[in-house]
Amino acid sequence: MLAHPQPISSKRESEAGAPRDVLSPLRSLADRACARAAGAPLIPGNSVQLLKDAKENYPLWLAAIAGATRTIHFESYIIHDDECGRHFAKALSAKARAGVRVRVLYDWLGALTATSRRFWQELRKAGVEVRCFNPPRFDSPLGWLSRDHRKVLVVDGRLGFVTGLCVGQRWVGDPAHSLEAWRDTGVAIRGPAVADIERAFAQAWAAAGPPLPEEELPGREDLPPAGTVALRVIASEPSTAGLYRLDTLIAAGARRSLWLTDAYFVGTTAYTQALVAAARDEVDVRLLVPGSSDLVLIRALSRAGYRPLLEGGVRVFEWNGAMLHAKTAVADGRWARVGSSNLNPSSWLGNWELDVAVEDEGFARAMESMFLQDLEQATEIVLSAGRQVRASRAAARCQSRRGHGQGSAGRAVAGALGIGNAVGAALTNRRTLGPAEAKLMMSGGLTLLAVALIAVFWPRLLTVPLAVFSVWVAVGLLGRAYKLHVAGKNGNPYSRGVALRHNKAAT
Repeated sequence: MLAHPQPISSKRESEAGAPRDVLSPLRSLADRACARAAGAPLIPGNSVQLLKDAKENYPLWLAAIAGATRTIHFESYIIHDDECGRHFAKALSAKARAGVRVRVLYDWLGALTATSRRFWQELRKAGVEVRCFNPPRFDSPLGWLSRDHRKVLVVDGRLGFVTGLCVGQRWVGDPAHSLEAWRDTGVAIRGPAVADIERAFAQAWAAAGPPLPEEELPGREDLPPAGTVALRVIASEPSTAGLYRLDTLIAAGARRSLWLTDAYFVGTTAYTQALVAAARDEVDVRLLVPGSSDLVLIRALSRAGYRPLLEGGVRVFEWNGAMLHAKTAVADGRWARVGSSNLNPSSWLGNWELDVAVEDEGFARAMESMFLQDLEQATEIVLSAGRQVRASRAAARCQSRRGHGQGSAGRAVAGALGIGNAVGAALTNRRTLGPAEAKLMMSGGLTLLAVALIAVFWPRLLTVPLAVFSVWVAVGLLGRAYKLHVAGKNGNPYSRGVALRHNKAAT
């Protein structure tokens, strides 16, 4: 059935009726819990502008670049070598030639097939400092799995943009060829929080080469208040799981509503249980995901996870337009999140991500309004009388042409985890499986069958690659051990930050 947005309702009492002296300690406790979970303090005194899609984001980015006088720091998972990407390259090159320090950080895997070497060479010739994040290294065979999935622009240390948008024509669309623009969300920020955004860029920049001069990095005290909005800058790095803890905490603490939009949803068991627990406690929990995706495997995994959500009372919607790429959340009309992190293990645990969590009623109301507008172009997924996951026929008619974008290795890992979870559930009968997981079961079964046949008839096809990989890992471990030993002898502990700087690419 076609979804019709319903007003938020709850049988709970409003906080307005609670005594202030009771709420104050509770809010202080909640603030402390959020700060510890996310590893990010609440920063007051900011202005935040909500930006929808490329038509609102790109013009402000280009205007900020044109107005830069000192520095431009641009970090993006993908910058496509297309009409849109070249337009940004021209703007960045012009400022570099004018004497502005322009630094661009792109992800190796993200740009692998999206951007030509000539594109980066032209930027460097113009004076732009360009670095590649985490290219493959011989001494770290699997290190390339951690990607820089952030999308951030900071100008003069005073204006910051945190977003889900990369740079490319697919976000703009092409009406001449009937290609719709991708749906995405970002924010523009002024105020003390920009110092934290700038330092987040500096951390990723230092992971790809020499660090920025400390004198170039502003402190919060150096930036005057620009508004009344309080927010947290959550700069996630591999294995820190700060945003995962915060997302789970918000799901556990939501009282009235929790509305989520995500491009590549592959929820962990713990997070799915947190959403279901909230829904069963009369919280209005809704999840909006793409109806068609540039990553077919992730779409299959997302759909495989619908059943436990629907059975638990979570409402699931599929976007009917072109690719839905936004990563946002809004809870109780008070708290909202915008950034680069998807609700899947690769974003939570494997990648470098950047998000802002805003605690402001005005901003949250704007986020709720935007979510309701999006639901007008979405189809609700329901359980049929036979307990099967179904969408209306409108969903099938509204599927857009899939792109051929680049998926991160981290998302591939998330896919592998999802398939493993489904196969494990089938083998152990620990949960009920539905028709949506049939393709995953078939893929897992055929893969295992192929491995078995190869092992019987062509064993060297397995043993030789395994031996080569084992030697590679062994040499990498021995090399790393030697470097640690030498660093220890010299009284210079081989810290994680120093190790990361060995990912340096040629500049």
